[in-house]
Amino acid sequence: MKAHVRAAVAYVAGRLISGSLAGHVFDYSNGGYRTIAGNVEDDNINVYDYEASCNFTGPGSDGTFSLYHYGDSHNVSLKVDDNKFSGYDYGTSRYFNGTVSGKSISLFDYDGGSYFNYSV
Repeated sequence: MKAHVRAAVAYVAGRLISGSLAGHVFDYSNGGYRTIAGNVEDDNINVYDYEASCNFTGPGSDGTFSLYHYGDSHNVSLKVDDNKFSGYDYGTSRYFNGTVSGKSISLFDYDGGSYFNYSV
């Protein structure tokens, strides 16, 4: 998964699970904040990634979301269950999963076989 898509997924999952209203996500892999803001609700996601200059949006129901990344023109599925999340990135045809503890997010990306850490 591309780094900016991964950060957007972490941001959305982190907000959904933690209830945070943050307008950014801190990406520990590059040591910096990424400004992403917008509406994150149980039935709809509509956020804007200011660094990628694009929307990341889509409907949801019962913790399952069908999102679209307008910058890379592909879908991302996301399922949230308690403090865990998982999904599929159609841009790389790879799965991902992770957990949220407080405002800390750990995401495992099967594309590179690595963990990435974020906070909202």
